[in-house]
Amino acid sequence: MHAMSLIAEAVQVGCRKAPACEALGLSVRTLQRWEHLGGCDRRNGSRAIPANRLSEAERARALAVMNQPQYCDKSPNQIVPLLADEGQYIASESTLYRILREEKMLCHRRPSAVPRPHEPVVYAANGPNEVWSWDITYLPTAVRGVFDYLYMIVDLYSRKIVAWQVHECECAEYAAALIAEACLVEGVTREQMVLHSDNGAPMKGATMLAMLQALGVIPSFSRPSVSDDNPFSEALFRTLKYCPAYPRRPFADIAKARAWVEGFVGWYNREHRHSAIRFVTPEQRHRGQDRALLQRRHALYQQARARHPQRWSGQTRNWLPADTVYLTSYRPKKSGSTTTEVKEAA
Repeated sequence: MHAMSLIAEAVQVGCRKAPACEALGLSVRTLQRWEHLGGCDRRNGSRAIPANRLSEAERARALAVMNQPQYCDKSPNQIVPLLADEGQYIASESTLYRILREEKMLCHRRPSAVPRPHEPVVYAANGPNEVWSWDITYLPTAVRGVFDYLYMIVDLYSRKIVAWQVHECECAEYAAALIAEACLVEGVTREQMVLHSDNGAPMKGATMLAMLQALGVIPSFSRPSVSDDNPFSEALFRTLKYCPAYPRRPFADIAKARAWVEGFVGWYNREHRHSAIRFVTPEQRHRGQDRALLQRRHALYQQARARHPQRWSGQTRNWLPADTVYLTSYRPKKSGSTTTEVKEAA
């Protein structure tokens, strides 16, 4: 039923003409013009066949060519020059795209493997010096567009900054020296630890990888194009750059930058009470002192509850030590699932 019949039917049952026209996207003037011209809906467009339209045979030939084995995994913008090299022209690129769109074939035109997501190997840290994460961030200097670079390694289990350096450039040699120093200070043995990072050039440089192999450190890298696979280092850098003590002006020289980072690391490791580890300091958790401290807090809360039980509607605050820390946001899946591998990094 065309628009004029619908409007006439609506008017017949008592509807006003203007609201009926508005419901169909028309104006009253348009309806009046159609009635004057014979009473037909003139929104159908031109019925003339374009002179440059492909015939059904030409259209079928174009579709058959695009589905040939040598072209079926290519798009029209790749097919057109290949055909030109063979001395063939069947249609323009836009026409080929239109044909494929009409046939719902703007996709792989032959069977292909189903894309599989890259499931990460999830390392679990049950103690200090089992899984480390590291990254590099910019520190602004007094010269616009010139930066110093802060290299920093954090222990996942304790959140302690185990090593850091500030240099004027990014390179694998500085990274290798940093990891060697950290392993020496922390007494890391071969095959004891996993070192995680993103896919930057210093992280995958030949010097860095050779150093990891010599130290017996297991390398781990973020998945390609996954921005949140190194969250511990990113969170640490955010804490560093958003803390109230962070300078509002660029560092005058690299010595000033190193002095400020040294003060931040001392505060972060020995004074900052980290929310993810029950508000103990990273140094306390790294040394195993957090358990006794949390037990004292628990005993204090139990005593307070015993004195005034009416003030407690449920359990006291959870002062149990933080449990296993996983490298990424993934967690071990329930039994029967084998898609995500979890390794104990001990």
